[in-house]
Amino acid sequence: MATQEDKRTSTSAPMKLLMVASEAAPFAKTGGLADVVGSLPPALSSLGHDVRLVMPWYRQVRTITGDLPLNQNKLSVSMGGHSYKIGYRTGEFQGVQVYFLDYPEFYDRDELYGEQGHDYTDNAERFGLLSSAAIELTRHLGFVPDVIHAHDWQAGLVPLYLHQQLRRDPSFAGTGSLFSIHNLGYQGVFPLETAKSLGIDSSLLTSDGIEYHGKLSLLKAGLRYASQVNTVSPTYCREIQTPEQGMGLDGLLRSRADHLHGLLNGLDGKLWSPAQDHTLPQAYSADDLSGKAVCKQRLQEELGLQTAPDTAIVAMVTRLDTQKGIELVLGSWEKILSRNLQLVILGTGNPDYERRLAEAADFYPGRAKVLLRFDDAQSRRIYAGSDLFLMPSRYEPCGLGQLIALRYGCIPLVHATGGLADTIIDPRIAPETANGFVFEKYQYASLLQGLDRALEAYSEPPLWQKIRHQGMTQDMSWHQAAEQYLDLYRLCKKGLQ
Repeated sequence: MATQEDKRTSTSAPMKLLMVASEAAPFAKTGGLADVVGSLPPALSSLGHDVRLVMPWYRQVRTITGDLPLNQNKLSVSMGGHSYKIGYRTGEFQGVQVYFLDYPEFYDRDELYGEQGHDYTDNAERFGLLSSAAIELTRHLGFVPDVIHAHDWQAGLVPLYLHQQLRRDPSFAGTGSLFSIHNLGYQGVFPLETAKSLGIDSSLLTSDGIEYHGKLSLLKAGLRYASQVNTVSPTYCREIQTPEQGMGLDGLLRSRADHLHGLLNGLDGKLWSPAQDHTLPQAYSADDLSGKAVCKQRLQEELGLQTAPDTAIVAMVTRLDTQKGIELVLGSWEKILSRNLQLVILGTGNPDYERRLAEAADFYPGRAKVLLRFDDAQSRRIYAGSDLFLMPSRYEPCGLGQLIALRYGCIPLVHATGGLADTIIDPRIAPETANGFVFEKYQYASLLQGLDRALEAYSEPPLWQKIRHQGMTQDMSWHQAAEQYLDLYRLCKKGLQ
């Protein structure tokens, strides 16, 4: 936790910070990365720092911002022997200056990364250009950041380019880099020959450089060359240094252990608040839960579930992916539904999972509902109307769903991994501060035992209300996380001295 001295320093010594990311809420989003990049910069800005964000000008960004004016001066970016002329547009979001890189050939597409289950074949060049152009933009603006904060593989070349090119530029001699791993499972792996179009020297295409199993990895570039590296929870930070969860990079991560940190994400309390959420049939708060009972009844009616106020609704709002423990749920389906509960799942993803879940729900009309879509308003009504939120993830870097569920008084039941283990406290461990339920092993029996313990607590209203109140009232704001990131930025700078 940041000390009072740290806080005085963060106020008295403002930093210049540049964020580089492929997505940020509310402009473009496919997952939790966007939520972090949309929340952390405003939190840092509120502490008095000059924070700027660079991201692509996607087609979907325009639906949020409208047609922002194009700056008359284009950037000249050289990458891999090719010269790119890139426009940019400028907007402001909660005190943060946002620069949208406008290069239609790369970014004016229906989706961010691919379509119909297939990645765009030029993703290496698309996001290599994001990294290169972001650095060139700082020159163009005369804005020399203290630290460039790059997020995930899409910005993984930022630390490498900074190391390889800008160390020759005296004006950037004091610029450090922080690389954030939001999910080690996505590594930006491409054929070795792609290095030429990215302007990467062939001497780096070794196991000591950015070669990864006969290919090159943009994520590995970030891990290797950033001043400091962080993941989004302390437990995940430890897990990825093991062969079981290191995705083949555990050796590199262990070698950088002194520069590797685990920081928990925060949650935007204004964005996620049942007392201010206009998508809900009735607002409610930790001190007045009458509206939550209304939300539950309306959810049952909306989804065609039996109207049963005393029956627990167990919910999942998730990507239908192996990481999220869908196999664990499908393998336990009949035993889960043999309990006195109703099950609601909202999400999209693997077509096989979509089919199997839909077929399984058909056997339990009035008791199970699977909604195969992404719907923000619907997800909020599910959080508000449900009693128990299931996150059986095989691994989870931080997790956002369990944090939202806590705010909405929907008690989480989670597998003890990554950020889930760091944020959810089981009554067996700490009865006075418990905010949910945790099952230890990634096994059917362990999941069902955790479910039974949660349902037993649900049958005891005073205990249930105590756990729910603890979750709804705990501080999950971005302020503390922002202070911890400032400590990391200072480490980035210190390493250059």
